[in-house]
Parts: sequence; C-alpha cells; structure tokens
Amino acid sequence: MNPQKNAPSKGVYILPNLITTAAMFSGFYAIIASINGRFEDAAIAIFIAMILDGADGRVARWTNTQSAFGEQYDSLSDLVSFGVAPALVIYQWSLVHMATVSPAWGKVGWMAAFIYAACAALRLARFNVQIEEVDKRYFVGLPSPASAGILVGLVWFFHDLEVPGNSLQIIALLMTVSAGLLMVSNVSYNSFKDFDYRSKVPYLAILAVVLVFALTAIDPPKVLFTVFFIYALSGPVYCILRKFGIVKAMPVITLPKVDDE
Repeated sequence: MNPQKNAPSKGVYILPNLITTAAMFSGFYAIIASINGRFEDAAIAIFIAMILDGADGRVARWTNTQSAFGEQYDSLSDLVSFGVAPALVIYQWSLVHMATVSPAWGKVGWMAAFIYAACAALRLARFNVQIEEVDKRYFVGLPSPASAGILVGLVWFFHDLEVPGNSLQIIALLMTVSAGLLMVSNVSYNSFKDFDYRSKVPYLAILAVVLVFALTAIDPPKVLFTVFFIYALSGPVYCILRKFGIVKAMPVITLPKVDDE
C-alpha cells in the first residue's frame, strides 16, 4: 500500500479537531480579555467560538471523520467556551462589584457564576448520555451556546451603550442564574436540525434572512442579544401555551437513567 495515499485522510481527520481547538482557544481568549477589562473582545471571541463549534461537527460529517474522541473533545471545548468563559466574563464585568456592597454579597456574586458553570457542565453531560434517546428535533434544556449568547450578549449590549456593569449587578445576577437553570431544566427547545436547506422557501423568508444579517452587521450587540434572549424565552413560553392547550404538545421526550457509578 502506498503510504502517500493515506496522507490526505490523516489530514482530514485532524481538521475537525483543529476547528474544535480553535473554538476552545476563543473561549480561553475571552477569559483573558475579560480579566484585562476588554469585554467587547471577550464577547466577540465567544461568538466566534459558537461559529467554530457549529462548523466542526459539520466538517466531520461532510468528510466522514466522526469519532468518539471528537465528540468528547467537543464537549470539553464547549465547557470552556460556553460554560467557564461566559461565567467569568459576566463575573468580571458586573458580579465582582457585588463585593463592594458587603462580603456576603460578594460571595453571592461568585457563587452565581459558579452555578452557571456547573449547570453548563451538567447540561453537556446530560446531552452526551441522552443523545441517542431523544427526538433530535428538540433540545432538552437551553443549549449551552445559546445560554452563553445571553450572558455575553448582555455584557456586549450594555458595554456598547457605555453602561458600567457595577450598575447592573442585580440584572446580571438574575440573568446568570436563570440562564444556568434553563440549561438543566426539562424545557424543550427547537434544535432546527430538521430544517431542509435544499427545500423551497417563500421569497419573504429569504428577505427576512437578509434583513437579519443586515441588522446584525449594523448593530451586532443589540441584534445578537435580542435573538438569543428571544430563543431562551421561546421554551418557557411554549410550555405555558402547551399547558393551556393553545398549542399542540411536542413529541414525548424520554430522559435516560444515568448510573451513579
């Protein structure tokens, strides 16, 4: 067998993991940037991590290079980029200032950041064990990238308006805890994985997509925060509407039992 023929396949297998590494680097850079007070750079880095996180899986499928190693490595990268990094960004921006009120409030601030990071870890672990058991059209709990988008979107939104984080401590606290709890909830969210990109769509749908891209280019902080915030609300709102019989129920999602061992 000619070893040169195998060389391209090795490079292809490396490619998805390189993209995953780049996503984790973006998350790590966001941590460093927030420590140095560069919150806009930190927010942009996490949004870049989201793009890379969506790209690595698609590249792996397109090149037929999926692997158990890649799945686990992607989860670890997500924990850094969408768990630890957003928690530290919002802590450095706002929650750290709660210590100026009293030492007890200071502990509440960093505990809220830890709760978010812990919920992200639990969300990713649960996703890994239930990936083959649930309807792939829906997520159980708010996805960690969307939760990260809310926190860093909030930071970027108000930082762009030149509103200091120390004046929004309560808002940041409530948003951090709420985003974390939504990740580990049983609220269902549309995954959009059943969307057929090759299907025909109305002309107005294409126009709407173009409008969203244009608005994002004009004012990224406001548009991105609004999009992720609306998506986060869509799950609880749907549950309320379903409870009162206004909309049909989603397909039943069964959660697998996780061994304590």
